[in-house]
Amino acid sequence: MAPVNILPLYTHITNFPKPLLFSTPDPQNPLFFLETNQARLASFYERAGKVTCLGNPKRNGSVTIVGAVSPAGGDFSDPVCAATLGIVQVFWGLDKKLAQRKHFPSVNWLISYSKYEKHLSAFYQTFDPDFIAIRTKAREVLQMEEDLMEIVQLVGKDSLAEGDKITLEVAKIIREDFLAQNAYSPYDPCCPFYKSVWMLKNITLFYTLALKSVELSTGDRKINLNTIKQHMAKTIYKITAMKFEDPKDGEEMITAKYVALHEEIQAQFRALEDI
Repeated sequence: MAPVNILPLYTHITNFPKPLLFSTPDPQNPLFFLETNQARLASFYERAGKVTCLGNPKRNGSVTIVGAVSPAGGDFSDPVCAATLGIVQVFWGLDKKLAQRKHFPSVNWLISYSKYEKHLSAFYQTFDPDFIAIRTKAREVLQMEEDLMEIVQLVGKDSLAEGDKITLEVAKIIREDFLAQNAYSPYDPCCPFYKSVWMLKNITLFYTLALKSVELSTGDRKINLNTIKQHMAKTIYKITAMKFEDPKDGEEMITAKYVALHEEIQAQFRALEDI
């Protein structure tokens, strides 16, 4: 891949005091800020994109702007925050609770979003036609976990159906072994797209086959989460350890390992059904 000149810009926008209704314009009023500075704020952010650099030699690059907005008390309805969200196309919602649990990057996956998904869909289809489907499945699992945790806090995990227990188990794998990264490790400061796709593909495959095994099992051969864990302990460990593959080993070697694990997951569930 040819080198690309990239200029990241970071800015921090502080919040104004809580909205107050004034009969005359007041520079300290957030409503005044919206009326006078929203256009200026938009003109700043729209500088991001592909650029042709001045001077010689002729160079093409990109400008990326990352803005940090700090609303008081984490209130996203704050006028400055609302104005910024109305302009930007990507939002990373930082979560204090995740940081306290030492989950980094502490980006809340339920409130964060990107409006570039449709623009990137053609690339995703070319790279791997399954990616959009597995990404959607992973989102559904994380959302279901959020809903199920309310039930768990009331009646306990043991009262859940086996399918729900599997959902919580897979959501934990996605959170701790896919989304969480260690910037100080040699294998995890960055993650190539092919590695992300294969990790997610194997996790969602395990989830789909685990649910199918539980639903199809009947009578004395009833399969539950504990049965799957006992029979596939080594395979589950390999799934959680996928992140330890070092991108420096090259795409071909790493992909071969993930493909082998993909086939192992399928073989293990076939063997489980035959027990």
